[in-house]
Amino acid sequence: MMNMAQARPIAPNSPSQKQKLPAPRRGLHLSPHMVDVAVQVAVVAALAGIWEFGARFGALNPFLLPPLSVVLGRIWEDLIAGTVPVDLGLTLYRALLGFAIGAVIGIPAGILMARSNVVRWFLDPLVSIGFPMPKIAFLPIFILWFDIYDTSKIIMVAFSCFFPIVAATYAGCSSLDKWPIWSARSFGAGERELLWEVYLPMAMPQILTGLQVALPVGMITTIVTEMLMGGRGVGGAMIMAGRFADSVGVFAGIVQIIILGFVVVKSVEMIRRRILIWHPESRR
Repeated sequence: MMNMAQARPIAPNSPSQKQKLPAPRRGLHLSPHMVDVAVQVAVVAALAGIWEFGARFGALNPFLLPPLSVVLGRIWEDLIAGTVPVDLGLTLYRALLGFAIGAVIGIPAGILMARSNVVRWFLDPLVSIGFPMPKIAFLPIFILWFDIYDTSKIIMVAFSCFFPIVAATYAGCSSLDKWPIWSARSFGAGERELLWEVYLPMAMPQILTGLQVALPVGMITTIVTEMLMGGRGVGGAMIMAGRFADSVGVFAGIVQIIILGFVVVKSVEMIRRRILIWHPESRR
């Protein structure tokens, strides 16, 4: 007769049963963010290879499109000579200062438009007319009013950045849910507490989106004004190279603009994630 101890089934969590389970397979697991970065790097590398080999082997005219290695060599020479840091520094200074002025004026204006009917009646027609208008058309006026140096360029950048910032801020503050505002008021919150603890936190994603749109606009405006007005800066260096048929110098400026724009845009994205660490979009 079979022993009772032998007939008893093995418990699912017993050591002998655990030993029979297959070991999990270990492999390389890539996050979606890493996959996106890898794809972007592969696309950029492919375009750079097509550019280099197409110009090297005669598929493209070397004068109209010089090889990438030659362009990078020119950038390195200018970097050693000290012209690249000066040009990039001046361009970045004008773009960021004009952007900051536009943000300092545009964010309060958008908040006042959302909270005051009088301000909205006054500013809404101006914003509606000025937003779709090409801002660079005002450059001759700014040159006449101010000067041909940094002042007119910075004011031109601030003027271009103002409209997307004020529009995004107004949209964010005017579309807020009323229940948190009513709840805060029922607990005795004043207008200042409502502004800093309800309006701004809830509208912050929309405001930051407006800032992210305005910053590239400001950089584009800076390059265009430097090209039109001349002087030091990436745009001025490019237009000077174009006047002397220096195609390598022109493409060197384009590569510098690409690198500068990439660094600035990615920096703004990192700042956005830091500011909105409490927001659901940061979890995604």
